[in-house]
Amino acid sequence: MLEAKQEIVKEFYQNLGKLFYAVAIADDSVHTKEIERLKEVVRAHWLALDDVEDEYGTDAAFQIETVFDWLLEYEKDGEECYEAFETFYTEHKILFNTKVRDLIIGTARAIAAAFAGSNKAELVLLGRLQLLFAV
Repeated sequence: MLEAKQEIVKEFYQNLGKLFYAVAIADDSVHTKEIERLKEVVRAHWLALDDVEDEYGTDAAFQIETVFDWLLEYEKDGEECYEAFETFYTEHKILFNTKVRDLIIGTARAIAAAFAGSNKAELVLLGRLQLLFAV
């Protein structure tokens, strides 16, 4: 049972990496400041969320950065990443309490504002995320 919990938490963080990548790439480019802001927020807020570790003994929240970096390296489509997160959210709403949803929105806003403020594409994606959480 514990192993199943660890696997779903790892998948949770991986899908957050997809979401945050989608926010960063919404304007068709990911700026260094967006990556730096993501890493700051992960360390300041996400590491303290739970005590689940991955198979290597590191905090599972680092999956956010790992997946984000992989998506960036392979230039994956932001819309597909957002849709993957949306599907995961819909199938696992129990994992997304108010505190977690607020932290996700805050992280997404921080990434969007990291370089020259939020642009139209990022604001549209943030709006979609807020609507998703409101349903």
